[in-house]
Amino acid sequence: MDIRLAFPAHLPPADLAAVVLLFAVWLGIGWLTERPPAGKPSVSVLMIRFRREWMEHFITRDPRIFDGNILASLREGTAFFASACMIATGGILALIGNTDQLRGLAEGLALEGADGIPWELKLLVPMFFVVNAFLKFVWAHRLFGYCAIMMAAVPNDPADPMARERAMQAADLNITAARSFNAGLRSVYFALGSLGWLAGPWVLMGGIAVVLFVTWRREFASTSRQVIMRSLPPPRLPDHARPPASGPRPPQP
Repeated sequence: MDIRLAFPAHLPPADLAAVVLLFAVWLGIGWLTERPPAGKPSVSVLMIRFRREWMEHFITRDPRIFDGNILASLREGTAFFASACMIATGGILALIGNTDQLRGLAEGLALEGADGIPWELKLLVPMFFVVNAFLKFVWAHRLFGYCAIMMAAVPNDPADPMARERAMQAADLNITAARSFNAGLRSVYFALGSLGWLAGPWVLMGGIAVVLFVTWRREFASTSRQVIMRSLPPPRLPDHARPPASGPRPPQP
């Protein structure tokens, strides 16, 4: 397979702005999801508490087959997405390498206009997100494996002084693996949205808007978030963000 790319000397302003916006939104929503405001936690942050509570209950649960099945299902999910990303990467590389059919398909669908940007180059952007997602899923799969080993090292005796320490280590590994898994999912979302560049920069911007809304809603305004928040106390705000107390103030000495 012979892959040859002809890079243009410069991108048109609309295409350059769309690509910069794509990566800025991708980095921004990732930062907001992992570091949300104190009064508006994301689903990913809310689940951290439940992952720790899972490991606390794990200490006294006997037998522990239930916990092993949960962790196995998490590893199966990461393995599935990693395999799908590998297939997608191979498909994009094959599509880039077959320039004749690629050009014919582009002309048939009127996807390559007067902007002078090769379709092969436009496919590199979704391939970047797919490859990034693959790396995130592989690392999440490995971390879930570390978590399984750490869970197996938790003593069966809840009174053992090392039981809680080992369980919290397993929880931290589980949280880190979940963070990597969520980052991989975001990359998959933006890989799909970046395909809009094939139809032009304005379609790419529309795809960015759709992906941003879907990602934000699932983390901050979804039904699942309302269910998770149902049994949790209200978030604690910092002192400068708390509303002033009602009623008369006590007299100053």
